[in-house]
Amino acid sequence: MRSTYSFAAVLLGTLISAGQVGAQCSGNAGTCNTTNTASVTVGALVKLGMSASTTSLTSPTADQVDIGALVADVGPTFTIKANRSWTMNIKSGNAANWTYVGSNAGVKSIADLTWSNAVAGTYAALTSSDAVFTSGASASGGTAASAFFKTNYPAGFTNAANAPGTYSLPVVFTLTAP
Repeated sequence: MRSTYSFAAVLLGTLISAGQVGAQCSGNAGTCNTTNTASVTVGALVKLGMSASTTSLTSPTADQVDIGALVADVGPTFTIKANRSWTMNIKSGNAANWTYVGSNAGVKSIADLTWSNAVAGTYAALTSSDAVFTSGASASGGTAASAFFKTNYPAGFTNAANAPGTYSLPVVFTLTAP
């Protein structure tokens, strides 16, 4: 039994010593060098700054509702930072309609909000699926972008999309560096 304990102690001591050998150094010239390699993995990094978390849209006038109109507004501005190529998407946070608060049965489609990334650009209807808002083919230390909206008010005072009340719609901007 005693020899079993002695053998186990010698084996454990040998294993501990072997683990310490990697950090050992000896030299005959008065110097000794060892090397340690430091390593880190940097993933795809993105940072999105947005000027404001809400955009107050312009209420339509009676004349605009009478004939139907698109009312233009400036949305938020963005600062985009990424350490590689990137894409910024836009979509509605609601599936089909704006959130309505009121007592007049207002129903406004999310498609009534159109967007562009240029004031004189082409406007597209907002959907509940991601659409490319802007993108960059390389790293960015602070690319600027702006959102512009046009809200559709269809013709007619009896149209449910023009019912008095408060309409709100979450617009989701997503920055990715795939």
